[in-house]
Amino acid sequence: MVNVKVLGTGCANCRKLEERVRNVIRQHQLEAEIEKVTDYAQIMRWNVMRTPGLVVNDVLVAAGRIPSEEEIAGWLK
Repeated sequence: MVNVKVLGTGCANCRKLEERVRNVIRQHQLEAEIEKVTDYAQIMRWNVMRTPGLVVNDVLVAAGRIPSEEEIAGWLK
């Protein structure tokens, strides 16, 4: 099972990233656990200065942008 964390305070870009992650998981029928991290102190633990951020299996893979669904699929497989 893949562990995914969406880092962000709830802005439009953070919601869009979460939506893309959910779409990829659904399309590829992946087993994944999604966690939304909205606490600023926890976000800073990942040294993310600009949200949204995406963490896959405890590795920061993107920050400050919304990756494409193709990129997300590559990280989740």
